Amino acid sequence: MTTQAGAVVVAIANQKGGVGKTTTAINLGAELATRGVSTLLIDLDPQANSTAGLGLSGRGLPTVYDVLINDEPLTSVVIETCQAGLELAPSGPDLAGAEVELVPAMAREQRLRRAIDSVATRYEVVIVDCPPSLGLLTLNALTAADEVLVPVQCEYLALEGLGQLTGTLEAVRRNLNPRLHLGGLLLTMFDSRTNLSQQVAAEVRSHFPETFKTVIPRSIRVSEAPSHGLPIGMYDGRSPAAKAYAALAGEVIEAFLPQRKSVEAK
Repeated sequence: MTTQAGAVVVAIANQKGGVGKTTTAINLGAELATRGVSTLLIDLDPQANSTAGLGLSGRGLPTVYDVLINDEPLTSVVIETCQAGLELAPSGPDLAGAEVELVPAMAREQRLRRAIDSVATRYEVVIVDCPPSLGLLTLNALTAADEVLVPVQCEYLALEGLGQLTGTLEAVRRNLNPRLHLGGLLLTMFDSRTNLSQQVAAEVRSHFPETFKTVIPRSIRVSEAPSHGLPIGMYDGRSPAAKAYAALAGEVIEAFLPQRKSVEAK
């Protein structure tokens, strides 16, 4: 599914923190780029972890805040990353105030959508790393998105809050964005040595058939990579996590970019 302008917009969302949203945003974006998919990563989280995890900083530069609040064009904030083919719209400290500043704004839920529409012909995929909440920033992402990818940690109470999230998706689909689609759930921090991880994975799959086949393993290496400002594929491409994100990129291309998949198969 794509926007009218052409790019597939993928919101990575879950109101729970610590489930691997930013890790997935960075590494999925990087893996797509290595396959020649022109990708823009929008860091919509005021914590700016996607920005920092790619070794970059929004301090002193225009950021997504300026796009949402000051109507700056998205092209004016986009910067290159260490991964060829992956560009970043950085976050910064100012974005923390955007939730409040957006409240009285005209068409407040549509700000990000309009910004993405203006650049969508430049990219095949736009990934939005959402904050761990269902506030106005996440609502902007869902209003702009074609697909929603939901990371789910393979730990106790993994399904907690997913009912609220799916309810929000339905409300956005009904009122703001009829093309919004639950692209899939992604099992993260999976530990094959524990029965709990196995049980959680089975439970998630039983409730959500849209769950990706790929499972992201718990990994020290994937936790280390952001401190070096690198995606896991550049930091340690032989690690199980790097191979898992490469497999996820293949699934995403097959599911979200069927036209590209058919070309690659020729």
